[in-house]
Amino acid sequence: MEFLKTSLLLLAIFMAFLCSSQGYVFYVGGKQGWSANPSEDYVQWAERNRFQVNDTLVFKYEKGQNSVLVVNREDYYKCNVENPINKYTDGNTEFKLDRSGSFFFIGGNADYCQKGQRLIVVVLAVRNETQTPTPTPSVPGNPPVLSPPSESPEGSPSPASSPAGDENSPAPAPHGSAPGLTRPVVWVLGVGFGVSVVLGNFVGLYI
Repeated sequence: MEFLKTSLLLLAIFMAFLCSSQGYVFYVGGKQGWSANPSEDYVQWAERNRFQVNDTLVFKYEKGQNSVLVVNREDYYKCNVENPINKYTDGNTEFKLDRSGSFFFIGGNADYCQKGQRLIVVVLAVRNETQTPTPTPSVPGNPPVLSPPSESPEGSPSPASSPAGDENSPAPAPHGSAPGLTRPVVWVLGVGFGVSVVLGNFVGLYI
């Protein structure tokens, strides 16, 4: 039974990792969706959220009356709808953020874009779980000079001489702070712990 408990725990953690790799789903604009006359500026909406690689944006709008264009930076600020990178017209567009950096979206109608139907999403760079603190470069200085040992009566300890230049020696660099856990890792640990407790109690009923 102990082997069964361990197997179920490992399975729960593995499934949690699979779920976390899918990222989060964000509905652009919240309840108002992808609107030609937004009550809240889409840039402000984006600033209230935190986007990472593998997250998904969902644009909800009226099919046939609106669209979503993925454009470059220049076309975004000019509301140029003539040369999009991608165009979506299905009314329920799902766009996966597959890289870090900036993404630019505008409405398919230039007038809508001018009225505020445009969005910039900045995706955070992927952080490594293990990070080595960068060593602090030492300040060059004069090498320490040891004083010759002074003669002292036999049996009496001679005071330890401190090397010259200690006052000018650089202090040891402080240890870097431990890298923080990324959002998926925290989520995985929480789900894995919860599932393991439930499964452990369930299996314990039959032991």
